[in-house]
Amino acid sequence: MLEINNISKSFAGPSGIVRVLSDFSLSVAAGQMVAVMGPSGCGKTTLLLTAGGILRPSKGEILIDGVDPYSLSADKQSILRANKIGFVFQQFHLIPYLNVIENILAPAGAVGNENGYDRAMELIKHFKIEDRSKHFPEQLSSGEKQRVALARALFNKPDILLADEPTGNLDKANSKIVYEYITEFASQGGAVLIVSHDSYVEEISDQTVSI
Repeated sequence: MLEINNISKSFAGPSGIVRVLSDFSLSVAAGQMVAVMGPSGCGKTTLLLTAGGILRPSKGEILIDGVDPYSLSADKQSILRANKIGFVFQQFHLIPYLNVIENILAPAGAVGNENGYDRAMELIKHFKIEDRSKHFPEQLSSGEKQRVALARALFNKPDILLADEPTGNLDKANSKIVYEYITEFASQGGAVLIVSHDSYVEEISDQTVSI
């Protein structure tokens, strides 16, 4: 479902070229959860952004369900990401002036969805946040924010979930809830690439890669 083939990524820094990734390869099959672990600054987030068709690698190839996103026009890249990939981040990235339903509905604008409201309500029930549906992000706990972020990521029924430290701001109880939903996504045939410092991720993943 996701193939990362010999990618390298470098940035221009004040003291010269900074090499973040070098000839890195990885594949994630449907129904598989792969964890990437390593110290801060080693390139884990760069890897996710590159894998998700957001940050072009300096060298190498990314294939999302057999398609190289960087070979597409900007519009077609956006459509591919919207249909195939869900992103979940440590900082949630909810839109502050939209309520829970509206945040979950936000991806509908990328591909169009006539049954968007029904899909949003289905996810709200699934993530057990019915009593928060009209609340704004500032009125939610961290655990609730991350469940809203997960619901938004899954709105377009993606094949791939990319998660960057999704429990970094959560306590142990809420972290467990989030991991249960992520492993459920994989068990239903989704491909998951997750970046984390949490050693528990190793226990629930099919494969762990260290950078």
